[in-house]
Amino acid sequence: MFKTLKNVGGGLAIAICTLFVTTSCKPSSEKGGKDGGGEQKVTIKGSDTMVHLCGNWAEAFKEKHHGVELAVTGGGSGTGIKALINGTTDICAASRAMKETEEAKLKEKGTPPQKFVVATDGIAVVVNPANSVDTLTQEQIRKIYTGAYKSWSDVGGPDKPIVVLSRESSSGTYVFFQEHVLQKKDYRPDARLMAATSAIITAVSQDEGAIGYVGLGYAVEAGDKVKSLNVKADENSKAVAPSEATVVSGEYSIARPLLLYTGGKPEGLVKEFIDFCLSSEGQKIVAQTGYVPVGSK
Repeated sequence: MFKTLKNVGGGLAIAICTLFVTTSCKPSSEKGGKDGGGEQKVTIKGSDTMVHLCGNWAEAFKEKHHGVELAVTGGGSGTGIKALINGTTDICAASRAMKETEEAKLKEKGTPPQKFVVATDGIAVVVNPANSVDTLTQEQIRKIYTGAYKSWSDVGGPDKPIVVLSRESSSGTYVFFQEHVLQKKDYRPDARLMAATSAIITAVSQDEGAIGYVGLGYAVEAGDKVKSLNVKADENSKAVAPSEATVVSGEYSIARPLLLYTGGKPEGLVKEFIDFCLSSEGQKIVAQTGYVPVGSK
């Protein structure tokens, strides 16, 4: 029933847009909403990490609300937040918290942001299966991504150049990784910025020198195409593999909440959809899609 990362593949956002027949990006309040006598439609835009999760929620929600259209598109958390500010989406899906400046713009419009934590995601650091490196500390990852380490031999691996892959700057995962792992330092200038997480999976699977970071669900779905590294919070910590169990326990150190935002208090279909996402059925979908349900800790 639900879309997995494997069958959505590289055309992730496009496939889901086609499924839900996105005819425009006007929010439901401009299309009649639930009670407005017009088309019943909810638009959800933002985090590429969350596109397949929101698509699965939308599919299940539509089964209970016939005649309702839910349009799900990606583009990155920053893109979704801009759309919410501009009034061109009902719901923003984000893998990072809003910045104070973004919150201020919504408040100025009289629609202060409402935040809903709907899932938790671990970020897996992935390499090609042929790479002999199995474990890195967060400091080693930081030095790789900031350019201090340029060869895998710097971290006990082969004498091969490190090819650094990253999401684009509009991605919430890019921002989270920079703040949490790179300690707000700049990415190395030669880092390859990828338009989608699925592109990172593909590139790592084809290049023995590559390293990337992806949402846990993507790493699980990729199977043996990539290898998820064990991560040590520091040199004296134990190596921990990314998994639902280690994210729930707090042992895995690279994890973050996944969020839905609305401008102002949600009403009508928008509220019903968010309530569904947080319901037991909605949280079951979170687990089935490869993420960690809220309240699991």
